[in-house]
Amino acid sequence: MTAPVFFLFIFGIIEFGLLFWTQLGLQHGTEMAARCASVNPTLCPSSDAIATYAAQQAFGLGLPSQTFTYSTSTCGNQVSASYAFQFPQVLNLSPVTLTAQACFPS
Repeated sequence: MTAPVFFLFIFGIIEFGLLFWTQLGLQHGTEMAARCASVNPTLCPSSDAIATYAAQQAFGLGLPSQTFTYSTSTCGNQVSASYAFQFPQVLNLSPVTLTAQACFPS
């Protein structure tokens, strides 16, 4: 009787670890892409190139570049990300929308 509860607990810990890893990957991708847009315009010349660069820098998550958006604002070059993290059906939890945003002065 305690084995299913124990395995569900362990599985939950692993899934929440993946959730935090995904959040860190989104944040890292946005920070690096905002920096690239300001510091290296030859590598990041357009909004599509910046979004692709952000997806490549997201800790190997394999996210599509459409997850990231680029804009210019008063703080400089801004990159935002939004991703719906889907838990496995075993945990019976609804998806969590993860967001990240970074701005680097131009």
